[in-house]
Amino acid sequence: MKKNKKNHDMSEEKKSVQDADNLNQTPADENLQNEQNVENEAVEQTESVSQEASDNAEIRLTEAEIKLADMQDKFLRQAAEFDNYRKRTVKEKAELIKNGSADIMTEILPFIDDLERAIANSQKSDDFQTLKDGIEIIYNKLLRTLEQKGLQKISPKDEPFDTDFHEAIAMIPAPDEESKGKVLDCTRDGYKLNDKVLRHAQVAVAQ
Repeated sequence: MKKNKKNHDMSEEKKSVQDADNLNQTPADENLQNEQNVENEAVEQTESVSQEASDNAEIRLTEAEIKLADMQDKFLRQAAEFDNYRKRTVKEKAELIKNGSADIMTEILPFIDDLERAIANSQKSDDFQTLKDGIEIIYNKLLRTLEQKGLQKISPKDEPFDTDFHEAIAMIPAPDEESKGKVLDCTRDGYKLNDKVLRHAQVAVAQ
């Protein structure tokens, strides 16, 4: 009984001391405590915001790394596709250069057959006029075929001399003033394919 009374007295004494402390606390101390509490709350909020920003930055970094890896993969695939395309194009170009004349060669083969027959017939006949006519037929047929492929003959007799298409191999005195600067004779015809000169015509020019 005495012990319980003693504990009760001690609690009362402790409460009295705390109340005294509260009574002795000044307004300045209360303001300081309030400022400390506000500062602690601000620090806690700042740390929370910093952690959130750090988490967001890590997420964005991960997303950027994934996008970069995807772009690198696409780039490597496109580079490989372009390299294959380049190799294929080079191969096709080489084959085109090598076999580009196959079409025209195929067109010429019938004329070789005709000439071989003409040669064979010439050994069996003395009719040179018939042989001559046959050769002219083959020649005209061949020329028409080549013209269909874009070949044009340059035979510039009596035309003004033009260095773009003619090669002067001789200069001849002009028979009159009107003939000066013109082609008097063509010793070898020239040819052009479409608008490209394959061979200049060899000519004699009046001076």
